[in-house]
Amino acid sequence: MNYYSLNHKAPVVNFKEAAIRGQAPDKGLYFPERLPAIDKELIKNIEVTGEAEIAFRVIKPYVGGTIPDDALYQIVSETVNFPFPLQSITDRIAALELFHGPTLAFKDVGARFMSRCLGYFLKDEKKHVTVLVATSGDTGGAVASGFYGVEGIDVVILYPKNRVSPVQEKQLTALGKNITALEVNGNFDDCQRLVKQAFIDKDINAKRFLTSANSINVARWLPQQFYYFFAYKQWQDKQTAPVVTVPSGNFGNICAGLLAKSTGLPLGHFIAACNANDVVPSFLQTAHWEPKKAVATLSNAMDVGDPSNFVRIMQLFDQLLLQLKTTLSAESISDAATINTIKDVFDTTGYVLDPHGAVAFKAMENYLAEHQQSKGFILETAHPVKFPDAVQQATGKEVRVPEALQSLMQQPKHAIAMQPDFEMFKSYLLG
Repeated sequence: MNYYSLNHKAPVVNFKEAAIRGQAPDKGLYFPERLPAIDKELIKNIEVTGEAEIAFRVIKPYVGGTIPDDALYQIVSETVNFPFPLQSITDRIAALELFHGPTLAFKDVGARFMSRCLGYFLKDEKKHVTVLVATSGDTGGAVASGFYGVEGIDVVILYPKNRVSPVQEKQLTALGKNITALEVNGNFDDCQRLVKQAFIDKDINAKRFLTSANSINVARWLPQQFYYFFAYKQWQDKQTAPVVTVPSGNFGNICAGLLAKSTGLPLGHFIAACNANDVVPSFLQTAHWEPKKAVATLSNAMDVGDPSNFVRIMQLFDQLLLQLKTTLSAESISDAATINTIKDVFDTTGYVLDPHGAVAFKAMENYLAEHQQSKGFILETAHPVKFPDAVQQATGKEVRVPEALQSLMQQPKHAIAMQPDFEMFKSYLLG
């Protein structure tokens, strides 16, 4: 399996090269040359197949022999060694809970897989790698956890000041060692812009070997397919393809689900549930792509005004908007509706949604109101404890901090304050 740049001005590379580089030299995202068909026997026998075996069989074609089977199986076993329960909320909506990993967010899967792949690829290399990552909330914590203590790799995380939750900030700033957090006085798009500029700066690249841990990296993006297969394994009505609603910011997560569907996983319609950052909903309505300055919302991990991964979604559908719209719709949900949804779901079912899950639930509820024969699941991407103010405002109850996080919350914050200025960022990297 080889990968080409979606800007079509860079050499084709294998999985190892794509994972180490992160982004192509022409600034494009890497995309697989072909989409492998999922083994029909895997789908037929999925209910009796273990999660590690499912993950191994899904990812093996994409790795293309750059990692031996025994090492790859070990990597995926360590990646998915926590639960992925599909919990019923109503008779028509379930939640795929993706917050049972070490940092209580869905990004644990991609970060754990990527860190182990890079560790394997670099174990015999003399080069020292710097992982640059911009985060709107959960990516940074997952990457920090996944790469913590990995020999030969430094991690630099840029996050927007006052736009991540207290738990998220602790996960970014309390580890130390090979993890450095930069607190940028701006929004996520500012952080992402600085990272992208660093990748094409000749001076920085002459001194540091850079790679990215955002979902632009194929080693972060591709393993996110795993839990869509785990959801289907638990889906009871195999005769009805489930509608899937994904809280969407940079669109890597939903892109992975659409990829799984494109290669043979029997999923139904997809809904991109967005907050006030409505670039994609607007595009699907108007066919006009217009990035906007990100605005702060309760569902902060989705505060993205220029989603990088949407170009991959368009490629999955051969750049044909009409074809895309047969599979994907999108809706923007306000903060007021988000709070009301958390409250209503808690009052009627006892289930506690986080703000991202609430955005997905409301979008799913609206879709099902017009499609009475459908049912499906949402992706509940983060634990409610990461958003205590919003959840307590909606439910009237304090969210208890899990024991695994209590010691972390007592650790001091270590972060370097920075303006959203590239020369300042460049000086830091060269310093």
